[in-house]
Amino acid sequence: MKTVIGIDNGTQSTKVVFYDFENKTIIASASAPHDLISANDGTSEQKAEWWIDALEKCFSQIDPGIKKTAVAIGVSGQQHGFVPIDKDGNVLYNVKLWCDTSTAAECDEIENNYGDSEKLLKEVGNRILPGYTASKILWMKKNYPELYNKMEHILLPHDYINFYLTGKYTMEYGDASGTGLLHIQKRDWDKDVLQALDNERDLSDCLPSLIEAYDASGTVTQQVSSRLGIPEGIIVSSGGGDNMMGAIGTGATDVGVITMSLGTSGTIYGFSDKPIIDKEGNLAAFCSSTGGWLPLLCTMNCTVATEQMRNLFEYGVKEFDEIASNAPAGSEGIITLPFFNGERTPNLPNGKGCIVGMDMTNTKKENIFRSSLESAIYGMRLGLDSFRNLGFEVKEVRLIGGGAKSDLWRQIASDILNLPVVVPVKEEAAALGGSIQALWSLDHSKGRVSDINYLIDTHVELNSGKACTPNLKNVAVYDEVYKKYNKYVESLTEIFK
Repeated sequence: MKTVIGIDNGTQSTKVVFYDFENKTIIASASAPHDLISANDGTSEQKAEWWIDALEKCFSQIDPGIKKTAVAIGVSGQQHGFVPIDKDGNVLYNVKLWCDTSTAAECDEIENNYGDSEKLLKEVGNRILPGYTASKILWMKKNYPELYNKMEHILLPHDYINFYLTGKYTMEYGDASGTGLLHIQKRDWDKDVLQALDNERDLSDCLPSLIEAYDASGTVTQQVSSRLGIPEGIIVSSGGGDNMMGAIGTGATDVGVITMSLGTSGTIYGFSDKPIIDKEGNLAAFCSSTGGWLPLLCTMNCTVATEQMRNLFEYGVKEFDEIASNAPAGSEGIITLPFFNGERTPNLPNGKGCIVGMDMTNTKKENIFRSSLESAIYGMRLGLDSFRNLGFEVKEVRLIGGGAKSDLWRQIASDILNLPVVVPVKEEAAALGGSIQALWSLDHSKGRVSDINYLIDTHVELNSGKACTPNLKNVAVYDEVYKKYNKYVESLTEIFK
């Protein structure tokens, strides 16, 4: 038996799967949680050492005999996190995460230094938004200049795991495009953006070499082999951001299919064989981790709203869903604006969570609960509308993340988006995507030029028993409620600035 390892470094935990690719079976898996450092100013941070501790805990849970079967590794990581490294490979400061909104002022500063946001979007492909890596770098320069001056390498979370495994500094185009520093069309670091960030230092010296998606970032070192119990010298693929790996693990690497992830954040993305620049700025112009592009919408609040309501009313997930299912589509007029973490799309870093539309007859737990489920999908519909406006013909949505486990949420998604919704058999899409990319990289390392889409078709299975189709009556209701949702967002935008 031979296996490939998929590692998923997420916000809440690290997950590891051993995938028997000959029999198309995950034969072992493990997870370990992460802590979070947060503050009222929008700070969301973790220590990189926590990721390594979690990774080692995961491997300690796997049977030693299974670990010896591994022939390659692929790493998925939460996007945008800023990992500053000194010349000796030490992490200089806490990792500011994708959900950190404390650097909104630095976003404005970089955009103003470049010219303006419209110029940046047109020329480079992406604005500098809260969550992206660029503003975090400037924040460190302003707040910890002595550490900033010691910085020799800039890595993203999945790159840091690759560095731990191989001792090599690399980055691939998919995750790199989420830094805000990559020119999307040219697929290279943009010198003008780097200068807008720091006109005194050439930060390109700190950025790793960009490698192709099928390339190996390196091989497992002897030290890591001893610590994790896996073979020394097996290749570690380029890896990618969690959304890029999720695209591989769900098969959203060809036209007509989009993936929607309902996790702490919400994302909706689809493959393109050419760069896609959304003039409205709703879709990020990212590259894929398969050699193409991956236009993507990300909201910073998805399961956040439901978690807030569950904790407030002290219900478990099953009870919450049962109560929410007693409310009708549209929650009798109650609408949640789920901006508890601030928000990235729409660009409201100072946004707050709101429950609106309550009156003397509709203020019920079931309506409030269902509204929190619906609110996440309204944010996703903005992305779907943007895809359609750009000419995408979307045929189905492949749903992943914690929210995909809810029968009610899947149906709500199908109704609000008015599209069939399907769910992959293997739930850990990002880790599976890492495994499939590792297979692709392994083939290339042996001189076998394989097709990533062939590998995806071979290894990604869909669960027909969890598929949903739109309820046309609910579709009509949600079309009207969605209009009201947008009016509430528009009306409150000025307050949130």
